Amino acid sequence: MFFGKYESMRADRLVSLVLLLRQRGRMTADELASELEVSARTVLRDIDALSTAGVPVYADRGRHGGFSLLPGFRTELTGLNHDEALALLTAGSGRGEKVFGLSTALASAMRKVVDALPEGHRASLDDAAKRFLVEPEIDLLSRRPVTEDVASGVMSEVRHAVLTGHKLRFDYAAPNKEPRSHTVDPIGLVTVRDRTYLLATKSGEDRTYRLSRMLTAEELAELAERPAQIDLDRIWAERSAQFLSENHLAVLVRVKPSRREELLNTARAVRAEEPEADGWVRLDVTFEDLRHAVWAIWQLDTAAEVLAPDSLRTALHDRAKTLAARYEVSDD
Repeated sequence: MFFGKYESMRADRLVSLVLLLRQRGRMTADELASELEVSARTVLRDIDALSTAGVPVYADRGRHGGFSLLPGFRTELTGLNHDEALALLTAGSGRGEKVFGLSTALASAMRKVVDALPEGHRASLDDAAKRFLVEPEIDLLSRRPVTEDVASGVMSEVRHAVLTGHKLRFDYAAPNKEPRSHTVDPIGLVTVRDRTYLLATKSGEDRTYRLSRMLTAEELAELAERPAQIDLDRIWAERSAQFLSENHLAVLVRVKPSRREELLNTARAVRAEEPEADGWVRLDVTFEDLRHAVWAIWQLDTAAEVLAPDSLRTALHDRAKTLAARYEVSDD
């Protein structure tokens, strides 16, 4: 069904193979296979295809052998100026390569960017890119981001269905519910704080699905029913507003700025935020329910104060009173 897609993928891989040899010199079949995420046998077939097409790839035999290009061989690629290339390399230096499952495509694009630069600019650009760090694995408090794993094969199927405009069928495991099969018309993908969502319609009704809850996914041959032009920012804003209007527990809370991110990482949504005169931050957030809110606020110790609702203040008071009684120190 997707023979043309396979041929396009192979063409991109052949270009990437040539660029790897140009930029790194001699490489073994195993090294190329690791970079391109294919088998060594596939690499050997690709080498044969390049040779047949007239690309001067030659093999060095022996213990330290491998494959190389004839010196001076250059692919025809569009050049970029220094700032354009720096912007692309910097964007690709953080965890963004994982977004939408495009890490392999990004690695290929970065090789093309480097190859497109004039020879004299490559060293300075490499040094410049190393001086910018985007979204490191931990923050200043040594906290790692909360990332969600997407089942193998799900991301590529969903992404392709979104781009080609085909219907999508998947098994979805909502919290505390048995998995169910859904067939939808995909509209777009949105990634927020390392969580990726599919915006879609089902029987004409708006639906939003978290990809980490999809167990399987399959792109169908049938075309999706969706508008030709979309404003994804507007659609996301509308669905966020709808989400906030649902029956969740709204909480008004004061928090020290140093613990703000910790609170945001546990809240389900943020409806409003404003600074206070004493340096604290006032937040209007939502939680799943009272139990969720008690657990989240309790983690902040004395760095947070709940202003509303009274039910949450009472629950926190009762928990603190119980613990105080349990650990009361006797005067004896």
